[in-house]
Amino acid sequence: MRLLSYVVLVCLWHLSLSQGDRPSVVTGITPELPEIDGRLDESVWEDAGIIEDFLTTVPVEKGQPSNRTRTYILSNEKAVLIGIECFDDNPEGIVNYSKLRDTELENEDHIRVIIDPFLDGQSGYIFSVNPNGARYDALVSNRGESENKDWDGIWEASTRIHENGWTVEILIPIQSINFRQGLKEWGFNVERNIQRNQEIMRWANVKRDQWFMQTSRAGLLSGLPDFNYGAGLNIRPSIIGNITKDEAGDTNFKVDPALTINKRLGANVTATATFNTDFAETEVDTRQTNLTRFPLFFPEKRAFFLEGADIFEFGFGLSRDIVPFFSRRIGLLEGNQVPITAGGKVNGRIGRTSFGGLVMGTDSKSIELDGVPEKIQSTTTGVFRIKQNVLKESSFGFFGSFGDPLNRSGAWVAGSDFTYQTTRFAGDKNFLAGVWGLYNDRRGLSGDQSAYGLKIDYPNDIWDIAFTYAHIGDAFDPSLGFVPRDAINKFRLGATYAPRPEWTWLRQMRNQLFITYIPDLDWEWQSYRVFTAPVNWRFESGERFEFNVVPTGERIVEPFEISENVIIPEDVYHYFRYRLEGDVAAKRKLNGRVSWWFGPFFDGNLNEYQLTVNWNPATILTFEFSGVHNEAELPFGDFDQTLVGLRARLNVTPDLQLNSFVQYDTDTRNFGVNTRIHWIYHPQGDFFIVYNSNSVYERPEDRFMRLNNQLLIKLRYNFRL
Repeated sequence: MRLLSYVVLVCLWHLSLSQGDRPSVVTGITPELPEIDGRLDESVWEDAGIIEDFLTTVPVEKGQPSNRTRTYILSNEKAVLIGIECFDDNPEGIVNYSKLRDTELENEDHIRVIIDPFLDGQSGYIFSVNPNGARYDALVSNRGESENKDWDGIWEASTRIHENGWTVEILIPIQSINFRQGLKEWGFNVERNIQRNQEIMRWANVKRDQWFMQTSRAGLLSGLPDFNYGAGLNIRPSIIGNITKDEAGDTNFKVDPALTINKRLGANVTATATFNTDFAETEVDTRQTNLTRFPLFFPEKRAFFLEGADIFEFGFGLSRDIVPFFSRRIGLLEGNQVPITAGGKVNGRIGRTSFGGLVMGTDSKSIELDGVPEKIQSTTTGVFRIKQNVLKESSFGFFGSFGDPLNRSGAWVAGSDFTYQTTRFAGDKNFLAGVWGLYNDRRGLSGDQSAYGLKIDYPNDIWDIAFTYAHIGDAFDPSLGFVPRDAINKFRLGATYAPRPEWTWLRQMRNQLFITYIPDLDWEWQSYRVFTAPVNWRFESGERFEFNVVPTGERIVEPFEISENVIIPEDVYHYFRYRLEGDVAAKRKLNGRVSWWFGPFFDGNLNEYQLTVNWNPATILTFEFSGVHNEAELPFGDFDQTLVGLRARLNVTPDLQLNSFVQYDTDTRNFGVNTRIHWIYHPQGDFFIVYNSNSVYERPEDRFMRLNNQLLIKLRYNFRL
């Protein structure tokens, strides 16, 4: 009660604090948009709003940038147009090697633009471009602490490198975003990264303690026109050709149409319907090794579920302990695709209230579950979310879901959450405190069907301190959620002290301590882990070195198979793990990371080797290698595990890429190939060619046996009215 009273007092105190000044710029108005060609020589730019006063966040807070940046903003009833001049006294030193859509650009020269079309300080859209014209977009997530990088919008960008640096033009059609009708002012900010100097500069929110994604700290873009999104209707038909050759050598061919219709019900409310939904272009999962007794988490990659995904976020800091709505439960069962016949989604904001609803129908299908053939019946599942913004940066909300992918009856989940957040704690620091609770039911469940928790967080540049607690009942098993471990209470206390010494060779230290303690529902301890980083140094060159010591304890109450024919028996285990890790600066054409975990493991010893290498021999060609090798010597049996993956990217242009991903692991002895050609032949149209192949290495025949081959061709176009 004392803790709760303190949190309430802190919330009330901050209501009285000044909100601070936010820089502003007035947009220029243009009746016609120029050609998006990366040049800023058209006469319309003479009427643009201009931003020139950038300051650095690193290496010096509020310092003067090494090179100038000038931003121009124009708008009309159909779009917002942004032009940026990135002056550079050494154009040959520009770091840029990506052209792929949605590749992360943080390790290259790039610019980022963020807009908050609701001016609520809790949401927004992020657009990023590098000098090659590679585009990245995302939604603001967790009120600015993170971003949902899987969102894809329709927008244009073009760049040009010249003797004075580089320029970029960005066109954001108003039909591609949701916005608050009649609002004449948006949150707005621009950030530039000069990678060779490890230098970041911004127009607004230049404090290191704040993140660029925190739109409550962004500047203001004013003088906006009355936007006209037309009929607000998007009709996106697709045609998919599928040729499959199975293990028996039989070849099947089929052609399927698919249709998605998107209709605005207002400037900030959108309804979407999908029929015969297909995800042919979705990239395959990256395999993982598992040295625990709990299931692994694989992120959602299907575009339909990613659009508006920020609406369904629940709680704060739940990480992957609890994901109340895990959309991979729909249309996917243990790696088997289940046909989605139709679905509908509504999401948007009215005033300070955001909401979303999703209903999906799947068809019946015969699949194998745990090696047993089963007939999965057709199902209907759904989820809804309502969130009300309060106290400027805080919110409370409700969550619910219904239905079960296995057609088990009576399945539902309901819950509520509240998060207080401010970026003005003690004047200019971040602070948040939140609570959440969930309850689920389904025929056959008995026991503790609840889950609840809290978080207190002080996430800032020099000090980052957080405490979380979660209670997960033994019968908390949401049909549409992800809960890797139930019947526990989980405590986690973490602290990072990250000073920036004034040494010419060292950028920042990160001294870390994370303590995790997990008892069961009767408060008998089950696991503990103390992660320490006495050394985690990032150098001025961009390289990094880290050393970790990790005391670990596990009470195994039920034997589990950690590798083939290697069983960890019931017992109590205490041991220390160690890690050495080093990074080669990402600004280099050949860069990567090497990690070595070593030391005791249960009652034996385990070495874990991890290697990631990226090679960028040319701006159109990238190779990415990842490898994991585990060597264990245990009294219950020894095992070796190897997982390797190689990805080759040929980026002919930002709108034409070939991506081939090869994976092999010794556990399943499965060799997989996923090759994708993606051609964005129009900002509203895509063409895909996808080839998938899976083979298994057979012993003692000492050969690979092909399991299946698949060739997919997909043509898609978005008609906008």
